Amino acid sequence: MLDQAQINFDSQSLWVLNIALAFVMFGIALSIDVSSFKPLFKKPKSVIIGVGSQFLILPAVTFLLVNVLKPDPAVALGMFLVAACPGGNISNFITHYARGNDALSVSLTAIATLLAVGMTPLNFSFWAGVYPPTNQMLKAVSIVPQDMVVLVALILGLPLILGMSIRKKYPQKAIRVSLFFKKASLLFFISLVFLALQKNFVAFQTYVMQVFWLVLFHNMMAFFCGFSLGTFFRLPWKDVKTITIETGIQNSGLGLLLIFTFFDGLGGMAILAAFWGIWHLVSGLILGTVFNLMPHSKTSAL
Repeated sequence: MLDQAQINFDSQSLWVLNIALAFVMFGIALSIDVSSFKPLFKKPKSVIIGVGSQFLILPAVTFLLVNVLKPDPAVALGMFLVAACPGGNISNFITHYARGNDALSVSLTAIATLLAVGMTPLNFSFWAGVYPPTNQMLKAVSIVPQDMVVLVALILGLPLILGMSIRKKYPQKAIRVSLFFKKASLLFFISLVFLALQKNFVAFQTYVMQVFWLVLFHNMMAFFCGFSLGTFFRLPWKDVKTITIETGIQNSGLGLLLIFTFFDGLGGMAILAAFWGIWHLVSGLILGTVFNLMPHSKTSAL
């Protein structure tokens, strides 16, 4: 039944969602100072591990999780898509709240967003393609990866480059408006997602418990991936916290946009991505509070 559920989201609302997501990314880009990347690139270990955690480890762990739990094919497709998305927009705030490495968080947001133009379609197509039930669904939809690349580039890549260019040319003006811009655009985006949920409240209420524990476990595994990698490579404690948060906070808004654009609001995918978008705010703030209360004088991970 969950595979057959459809989420209603008209073309006009879809365009508004496109614009809202682009403005959120633009607001983040206004706060990114290119010069802050230089120290990280001199010692790129944390950046490489953070990017690898998001784009290599998490999708692979998701594939193993799907094979073990064997959820409905549409739900599995949603899990692959969420895992293929870059870090979520709120990760910078949670990292700051958790007393993590702000510069690393912002850098990972920028780098992951640019890489997502190619890596999100590639990861999604690959992992969903090697799992037989979702492979059949991909064939039925006949999704063209190049179309997904173009959409992600326009929604994430272009606003990021434009915002960073403005920050470089007009740094003082960009700093003044970036905080307001990020808050206003993010609030607008969240309101739009909740509006979509309100229009489909009955469907969401009916099916959310079918993905509730799955999302919780998947999100916990995402946090665990980041924490384990950072700990294994003995990164500074602030970097471990940052990579943990960046891996567990996924851009489910982008996932919803791709679902509405390419899968006509397929119920299992949309409900999983929508609940993930709600839950990772809760789990991220809980984890951020735990990290905030822990001793922060450590120079390296446990």
